[in-house]
Order: sequence, then structure tokens, then C-alpha cells
Amino acid sequence: MNEFLIGLQFLTRISVVRQTVWTEESFGGSVKFFPLVGAVIGICYALAIGGLIFLTGGGVPIFTGAVGFFLSVWLTGAIHCDGLMDSADGVFSGREREKMLEIMKDSRAGAFGVVALVTVAALEISTLAELVKISLAWSCAAVFAAPVIGRLAMVLVIAMFPYARPAGLGKSFAQFTTRKTLALAAGETVLLLTPLIFFSEEIFLAAIVALAIALVFALEFGKFATAKLGGVTGDIYGAAEFLSEVLALTTFLLIAQ
Repeated sequence: MNEFLIGLQFLTRISVVRQTVWTEESFGGSVKFFPLVGAVIGICYALAIGGLIFLTGGGVPIFTGAVGFFLSVWLTGAIHCDGLMDSADGVFSGREREKMLEIMKDSRAGAFGVVALVTVAALEISTLAELVKISLAWSCAAVFAAPVIGRLAMVLVIAMFPYARPAGLGKSFAQFTTRKTLALAAGETVLLLTPLIFFSEEIFLAAIVALAIALVFALEFGKFATAKLGGVTGDIYGAAEFLSEVLALTTFLLIAQ
């Protein structure tokens, strides 16, 4: 339970028990609970999106999509947005490996980072808006499943690729994450997605397809980052999660249509 609460506090603004002192082992051990943290986030998204659809009758899809994106940024403290922007600035800078890593540590946002965030944000908002037009069930199922899938994708990248820096915040994740951790997180994800079958078989199938596509993408993204940087970093973890989550939403939309 302690490791889950650490993961929840690190990945979100939700703090059930405020913890300021973590051991590297407990911090790294929280990785196996990342999909469960995603489920907590997904429930919050589904309640917000579902509530807006109920109150407006689905008549303001773009507004609902924008609220959904804002909620995702606020609830996570923009941690994954920051990872995407830093990754884009570093990887697409065209510099040598060490310079790329240095750029990624810089807190200032560059042009590549801004373009990446605006593009992905626009895709997420428009995808949510289109899902709202389809039905309440598809919208709520998608916004619940996507954060779960995105955080399993992050676990996959942590487990499968070496850490690029000698030290860093993500080093504890890499040090204590094994193939067993990945297997536990994968089983956890399947269990969390299974109740979607009560919405409909088509929605459950969409979740499984979205999961498969997101994991393949995360694996290829990890390979790409490793080729560029000699490994992955905390920023790459965040970018992998964010992109996989939006990809999962997009998959739901394509199947629904």
C-alpha cells in the first residue's frame, strides 16, 4: 500500500498520506502500481467527462474535450507534458548525445517542445470531442482506459531499456524495475480493463486493441530514444506515457467510428 501511495503522490496531485521521505527501493517499487494510479486518474476523468455530457447533453464537444485535457494537465501536475517537451527539445536538436541530455535537463522550453505539446494537445482535445459526439459510454470508457494503458506503456519503457544517465530521478525506477515488475503491471492492467466488457463487447475489444497498439508504440519509442541517447530518461518515460495515452484515445475513436 505504501508503494502505491508513493506512486499516486509522485504521478498526480492526489496525496492521501503526505510523504516527504522516500527510500529508493520504495520509490522504485511503486512502478508496479502505475496502472492502478492510472485507474484512479481515469475514474476522475470519466466522472468529469460523463458529468459534462450529462449536463450539456453532449452539445459542447470541443469544450468538453478542452476541459478533459485541462483536467489531465492539472491532475498530473503537467509532469508528462514536461517530459514530452523536454524530450522533443533534446532528441530533435540534432546535437551530440551529451548535448541532447544537457538540453533535456534545461527547464526552459524550446521550439520543438512547444510544437510537440501543442500538436499532441490539439489531437487529444479533438479526439475527446469526437468521442463525446459518439456516446457517453464510449467517452467514459476511453478516458478511463487511456491513463491505465499509458502508464503500463511507461512501465514497459522503464523495464526494457537502460537508463541513459549515471544518476537522476528516474534512476530508482530503472534500478528496481524488472521483467517481473512488468508482468505484474501487465496483469494489473488487464484486470482493470476487464470491467469495460459490461459497457459492451465492442468497447472491451477497443480497450484490448488500444493496449496492444500503445505497447508496440512504446517499445518502438524506447528503441528510438535509446538509439539517440544511449538509453532512456525520466523525460522519455513521461513522453512515452503521454503519447501512448493519446494513441489509446485515438484508437478508441477509430474503432468506435
